[in-house]
Amino acid sequence: MQKTVVLNVVGLTPNLLGEHTPWLSHWANGGKIASIKPVLPAVTCTAQATYLTGKLPNEHGIVANGWFFRDECEIKFWRQSNKLIQSPKIWDMARELDANFTCANLFWWYNMYSSVDYSVTPRPMYPADGRKIPDIYTQPQEWRFQMQAELGQFPLFNFWGPNTSIASTKWIAESAKWVEERCHPTLTLIYLPHLDYCLQKFGTDINKVAKDLQEIDTICSDLIQYYENYGARVIVLSEYGITKVSRPVHINRILRERGLLAVREEMGRELLDPGASQAFAVADHQIAHVYINENFSIPKVRSLLEDIDGIALVLGDTEKPKYHLNHPRSGELIAFTDSDAWFTYYYWLDDTFAPDFAKTVDIHRKPGYDPVELFIDPQIKFPQLKIGSKLLKKKLGFRYLMDVIPLDAFLIRGSHGCATSCSENSPLFISKQTELLKSTSVSATEICELILQHLQ
Repeated sequence: MQKTVVLNVVGLTPNLLGEHTPWLSHWANGGKIASIKPVLPAVTCTAQATYLTGKLPNEHGIVANGWFFRDECEIKFWRQSNKLIQSPKIWDMARELDANFTCANLFWWYNMYSSVDYSVTPRPMYPADGRKIPDIYTQPQEWRFQMQAELGQFPLFNFWGPNTSIASTKWIAESAKWVEERCHPTLTLIYLPHLDYCLQKFGTDINKVAKDLQEIDTICSDLIQYYENYGARVIVLSEYGITKVSRPVHINRILRERGLLAVREEMGRELLDPGASQAFAVADHQIAHVYINENFSIPKVRSLLEDIDGIALVLGDTEKPKYHLNHPRSGELIAFTDSDAWFTYYYWLDDTFAPDFAKTVDIHRKPGYDPVELFIDPQIKFPQLKIGSKLLKKKLGFRYLMDVIPLDAFLIRGSHGCATSCSENSPLFISKQTELLKSTSVSATEICELILQHLQ
């Protein structure tokens, strides 16, 4: 098989190629660019599962970045087990074509306990004293210590949160080269998330993300030249395009005001109680799966959702098959926002009663996606001093709460999840194997076969 490398440059779209990405633009001009018609919802886990299987959400089961686990009555985001994807993956298909095929999966999601040959993915440690310690999961297991001994500890706090920077993406790039030097996989999948964060913070204002574009251009330049020196075919692709947003939709607050959503009080704070709710929403960027515990309530809830300013589309059982979201993990109803809006997970009506984790970076405890975690609360007068005092408690072994995240959803300027009608703002696929790209537009389900063609 032909050695192939896939660089997943999250958030990259044709309109971002140009002045601030000189190397990548020049490289792309030597090949062919196709826009990708994104899968719905256009979010990380769904897009990646579709790319790796060639199937749609009603088949592979990844209906969002998180969903309501009905048998546990719990909302869970960012799970890691590859067994959640219910369709064969590209490395299984390639092995059937060539028994000598090997694959390295570097930071693409659902990267644990899979049949891939080599994997590296974030896996923090959570000791009983409340700390969150950066770490990784690897296959083979011994790589976990060897890799971090040579490359340094994985910079988890630069991977997500208000301190995000190019450092985490650079570490991933270096880990890919580390794996290459030892194993020379036939197919290497590399996740480069840097642009995703700045685009959600600032939207599509090129002037505000110019530095970030230059940084990812440098990373791509280094990786592409490195792998091409090994004779690899390199593919650059992205999962979705970020659109400019100006208004949050507090869907759970509206459900609560109508008496449909239940909360439980703990120590003066409110926690969403999905098992006791008539209806609640699992918010994920511009999509929300709305779970309804009694079928007779579905028409009433649908009517309510359709009247909410900022909601563009509501899918029920009749419409879900058209969008390939008719899967048991989906909500009874699925809502999409207008292109300039996005869903918060907020369910409290008074910030005084917000849960303690609301002002922290806590992607697993929050019952929905929270991009506001990318900001430090602007109301904190001396944020560095406050953060320093928290870190001192950490070093001394005391419990601490890093409650520095604001509760102001209007800070967010970019989001995704809905399909874009503009090819310049669509995800892209770039390859120098121009004979394999028959069109300037491909569907998300075609990506798997395109990668297989590059391998052959």
